Amino acid sequence: MSIFSSNNSNKQNPAPSELEDISSEYPSSEDQEPAPSGELSLRLIPGRQDTNIHGGISGGWVAARMDEAAESVASKIAHGRVANVSMDSMVFMSPIRVGAAVCVYTTLEDIGKSSIKINVEMWTRNLGDGERRKVVDATFVYVAIDEQGRIRNVPR
Repeated sequence: MSIFSSNNSNKQNPAPSELEDISSEYPSSEDQEPAPSGELSLRLIPGRQDTNIHGGISGGWVAARMDEAAESVASKIAHGRVANVSMDSMVFMSPIRVGAAVCVYTTLEDIGKSSIKINVEMWTRNLGDGERRKVVDATFVYVAIDEQGRIRNVPR
C-alpha cells in the first residue's frame, strides 16, 4: 500500500458548481493584489542624491514629487496657475529604496469655486523582486490664481 493511497476511493470528484462556490470564498492572489487608484501622472527612479543622511529616500523628496504630480493635474483643470494651499494626511507606509521605480497616481476628488482637491498615491516596484507596493498617500488642495497671485475661479 502506498502512503498516497486512501480509503476514499469511492469518493467522487466535486461537481463544477462546488468548485465555483469554493473559488468565490477564496479569491486568487491576482484578485487580492492591491492596485493604484487614479491616473499615472509621474514615473521616475530616485538616486543616491535623493537620500537622507541615513540612506533612505527623503520624505521631503517624496512630498515634492507628489506635489509636482498633483500640481500638474490641478493646473490643467484650472487652465493656468495654481497654488498649493494644503497637504492633508500624508501617510508614509513603507520606505522607498534607491533605484526602485516610483509611480505617482492622481485622482480628482473635488472642484470648488476656486479650489481643486486631488488624492495622490505613490507606488514603488523594486528592481530585484518586482513587487508593487503603495508607499505613501495624501490629499492636496490647490487654488487657481491669476498672474498677480490673486485667487480666481476655476473655469467650468
